[in-house]
Amino acid sequence: MYINIQLRLITSIYKDYFHMTMNKLFDGVVIFTQVVKSGGFSAAAEALGHSTSYVSKEVNKLESRLGVRLLNRTTRSIGLTPEGQAYHQQCLQLVQDAEQAVQLITQHDVSPKGHLKISSPVGFANNYLRPILSQYMLNYPNVNLELDLNDRRVDVISEGYDLVIRASQNLDESSLICRKIYSCKAYTVATPEYLSKHGRPYHPQELAKHNCLCYSNLKLPTRWHYSDKQGKSFFVDVRQKVLCNSGEMEFAMTLDGLGICRLPEFYLQDTLETGKLEILFPQYPTTDIDVFVVYPSRKHLSPKVRAFIDLVVERLPNR
Repeated sequence: MYINIQLRLITSIYKDYFHMTMNKLFDGVVIFTQVVKSGGFSAAAEALGHSTSYVSKEVNKLESRLGVRLLNRTTRSIGLTPEGQAYHQQCLQLVQDAEQAVQLITQHDVSPKGHLKISSPVGFANNYLRPILSQYMLNYPNVNLELDLNDRRVDVISEGYDLVIRASQNLDESSLICRKIYSCKAYTVATPEYLSKHGRPYHPQELAKHNCLCYSNLKLPTRWHYSDKQGKSFFVDVRQKVLCNSGEMEFAMTLDGLGICRLPEFYLQDTLETGKLEILFPQYPTTDIDVFVVYPSRKHLSPKVRAFIDLVVERLPNR
């Protein structure tokens, strides 16, 4: 019994210390985000159950600690300063992460909610991800989605993404959690019109004499990988006619007959079946492109992220 009493006392002291520390750290942040959300000090005070003067003083203290002005105040309205805008985005994520951490521990509310920030290649999002995103938003109306459709390689952690989708032959993300969600082939393609005008290459080495559209987001955009009939790998240094950071633009320019391009299957869709594009080097094994969902290993897998990954795995075609 004596030990139990001691444990209860220690637990009580720890809880009091924890709450006091967290209040000191987060009170100003929570109040600041509520002021921005409510559009003023009076409305924020009403929402938080504090007086307007208390809310104003807490924001002033926060600005003093940071050494910057976060809000421009007038008698009728408030507005974020440039510094306040940047800080507000980080505060929103901080508050949401704190709420989700409590939810994960208490298990009182584990339904997906909050702000979900995703990055995905344009072609993959347009051709496969769009209906999944729509279904996700219908399933979880308490989630606000920020979607960045971009072919560039984003920094998951420093840019504050909850998860990103990446298509790659070899994914090197040792500090992140990666899960393969899709796999397809990459094809070397050209229009019949281009081949009629410039001639058809029958071996990848002949690409050194052709107009090639290259993808600048690769480490070596002009070095294309192939395998021979025995499965042995070799590389070809192609002649670059266009260097572009967008697979969508490469696809469009290839359709316009400007050259030969290499693209994942999810960009090509029905153009192969309709004959608008032709596959080159069919006698050589095609390259696999894997699509991964990547998220920071330093964070707990929140309900909003887990629900999204589960839906993607469920809805994506298995190829």
